[in-house]
Amino acid sequence: MPTYTPPLRDMQFVMHEVLGVVDELKAIPRHAELDADTLNAVLEEGGKFAAEVVQPLNLSGDAEGCTLDAATHEVRTPQGFKAAYQQYVEGGWPALSCEPEYGGQGLPFVANQCFYEMLNSANQAWTMYPGLSHGAYEALHAHGTEAQKKQFLPKLTSGEWTGTMCLTEPHCGTDLGLLRTRAEPQQDGSYKLTGNKIFISAGEHDMAPNILHLVLARLPDAPKGSKGISLFLVPKFLVNDDGSLGARNPIFCTALEHKMGIHGNATAQLTLDGAVGTLVGEPHKGLQAMFVMMNAARLGVGNQSLGLTEVAYQNALAYAKERLQMRSLTGPKAKDSEADPIIVHPDVRKMLLTARAWAEGGRAMSIYCALMLDKALHHPDEKVRKESDDIVALLTPIVKAFLTDNGFAATNACMQVFGGHGYIHETGMEQFVRDARINMIYEGTNTVQSLDLLGRKVLANQGATLKKFGKLVAALIEQEGVNEKMAEFINPLAYLADQMTKFTTEIGFKGFTNADEVGAASVDYLRVAGHLVFAYFFARMASVALKKQAEGNADPFYRAKLQTARFYFARLLPETASLMRCARSGAANLMDTEEALA
Repeated sequence: MPTYTPPLRDMQFVMHEVLGVVDELKAIPRHAELDADTLNAVLEEGGKFAAEVVQPLNLSGDAEGCTLDAATHEVRTPQGFKAAYQQYVEGGWPALSCEPEYGGQGLPFVANQCFYEMLNSANQAWTMYPGLSHGAYEALHAHGTEAQKKQFLPKLTSGEWTGTMCLTEPHCGTDLGLLRTRAEPQQDGSYKLTGNKIFISAGEHDMAPNILHLVLARLPDAPKGSKGISLFLVPKFLVNDDGSLGARNPIFCTALEHKMGIHGNATAQLTLDGAVGTLVGEPHKGLQAMFVMMNAARLGVGNQSLGLTEVAYQNALAYAKERLQMRSLTGPKAKDSEADPIIVHPDVRKMLLTARAWAEGGRAMSIYCALMLDKALHHPDEKVRKESDDIVALLTPIVKAFLTDNGFAATNACMQVFGGHGYIHETGMEQFVRDARINMIYEGTNTVQSLDLLGRKVLANQGATLKKFGKLVAALIEQEGVNEKMAEFINPLAYLADQMTKFTTEIGFKGFTNADEVGAASVDYLRVAGHLVFAYFFARMASVALKKQAEGNADPFYRAKLQTARFYFARLLPETASLMRCARSGAANLMDTEEALA
């Protein structure tokens, strides 16, 4: 059975030594009294909850799965899930970064992001139940009426009720302009919704007495396409004026998907048969409101794969130190044993270091995004809010796609470390692989994220937002460029930054004459951009580690950080050369293929 130790030391390193989050957040009035000890204490307790309460349910929850009662449309979650959720609620964890006016604790989003990384390492399927509620909270907080906020946000904040996002229909996934669910206005100002939704994570369960579904649908006068979509709040149980639960709303789970992974989460098919809902935001502008939840979910999905990468690495490392297999190529290392532990073999180390690098780079980027989101939402300076929001918009598709691609590769590599034992359920490694695979698909496939990055976030504004991140990279290069000890990190970063500018310009010019050139290059482009971000953060982390060593600090943590950074720059970053070469090969070898694909 797998184990998990929260990576608190690395979280603290990124937050306090690399990013200085406390000082950054003190500029925000609501966080003026925040201190590092408070953040550390919260995450230490959160780590205990993840490791001691949620993680032991992961393997059993995967084996048991969820059960639908076809007669009542009720879903039973795996044994222990509901009790763990009650502990989560009683501990006040849902309220961590919610607004105090709705019962929240008002802590920065950084704290919530780190807490959720640990929950995802412990049990991704369980974590999806409360995780989706945060997105519903954000969407209602941004676009709900005062009445909706007053009635529903305290329940989401406390965790008493949970939330979902209902987008996909049997005939349409990402192309929401095709959706058919309809909403008929009623005389009392409500709407009755009719239609079918599929792939709804946590769409039905027994962990909370009510579920608040955020549903995309069309009004009778809606124009065709995505401009005719509205957003509605449809509770599982109607809510009386005094806040008590009323009649069962006719939004029912008609089936559960039989999936490759995340078995402990109920992925529901929902039928709405005149279900009562209220409009969220303006008519025909539902996508604008839903994007608040969708973007939160995309950051959350990247965090899911980060969590899986970390826990897979931890277990593979422990196994590699114990498993005896053959002798080292340079002579016996464990001379008192019949064979050496497999960690002596170079390729095993390559797999382990790959997973470690993807985890540490992903953690730095994820925490940085959370910090930028805190500033975008609450900083008193409008210019800072705008700059931070632009950076979050640029990095969101990278977080979603780059971290999930890396997470699947890392969990696969860690399963390989176990050899045949990794293929067996009891070790837990094959579950990490299966769970990680969905993260590349849902909340917009990684190809969609790539098109979003290159088409909307870069080319649409002539690279203006990319240049903002480029200024951060340039500042670091200027600061550390004369430091000989940083040369092995700064030189490849500087080279890639220069290549990225030329690469972007070239793809942009080709896209002006043929839009397929953008589509053909986008996936490779996003991975190059992801490496630019990782290289930037690994260089920053290496700079801190070198300074600590120069001060006489002999903590092996800093030596390990430098070793991981060197591995990343030597073994993983060079992927960018082949990616750019593939992208530059153009669209013709993909699109002029009628006979090959006949």
